[in-house]
Amino acid sequence: MERGALTPGLTPPGTPTRTAVARALLRVVGTGAADFLFPRTCAACERALDRAEEGIVCGRCWARLRWLPAPQCPRCGHPLGEKLRARAIAASSSPITCHWCPLLPAYVRSVRSVCWVSAGSALAIVHALKYRGWHAVADGMAERMARLDWPRDVREERAAVLPVPLGADRLRERGYNQSERLARALAARWGLPLWNACLTRTRGTRTQTRLTPQERLRNVSGAFRADTATRELLGRHVVLVDDVVTTAATLNACAAALFEAGARVVSYATFGRAPATGDRR
Repeated sequence: MERGALTPGLTPPGTPTRTAVARALLRVVGTGAADFLFPRTCAACERALDRAEEGIVCGRCWARLRWLPAPQCPRCGHPLGEKLRARAIAASSSPITCHWCPLLPAYVRSVRSVCWVSAGSALAIVHALKYRGWHAVADGMAERMARLDWPRDVREERAAVLPVPLGADRLRERGYNQSERLARALAARWGLPLWNACLTRTRGTRTQTRLTPQERLRNVSGAFRADTATRELLGRHVVLVDDVVTTAATLNACAAALFEAGARVVSYATFGRAPATGDRR
């Protein structure tokens, strides 16, 4: 018999057996039946997901996000208005004053957000995470947050990621803290530790959604406490994570507690930013 010839009755190496082929066929049939009986739908728009789509939000919803336009303030990441935009494009030597930066304390170094959140896909994605129990949405949101461009010193100095804590009643109601899910996924992508116990909420607060800027400040004033017993915070630059920022009242209250506990610098990372009247969208 020539070298390499097959013995009669034997199949070539690597050829699938009948059992393997049958199992593969059953998997295909089973997957098709499962898709028919329990179709996968987008957590945001409830459209049926294509078989090739990963995650629980469809590609159409992700593609429809309204990313914050450039140019942006190098510190707070807020899109510059039309006059400041024209001056920035013209590379004018006159100083550019951002109207959003004055909302931030001096020890807040930088703020970055992915997109506007007021309507459409972005709002639906946030609601799916925050109110409809789809906590797995946080992974796709954090993936886009991880791509944001930060000043060099922030990238080099950031020591840990911290979520904005949720009140005990709201945590029992939802079963999880949406900011913690975002922070955990973001920390994993940045290769940083998640400090989940440094910051606590000392009292319940009203939802900020329908409050005026002044009411927001009063609502969260003194509502957070940082653990002064730990030495982790001392002299560190930490990144606070939340789902949406509007006037930064909640994030600023958290940052104040962290700063008083010894943090040197705080930056903010959010998925969405709520536009104000006059913002360039």
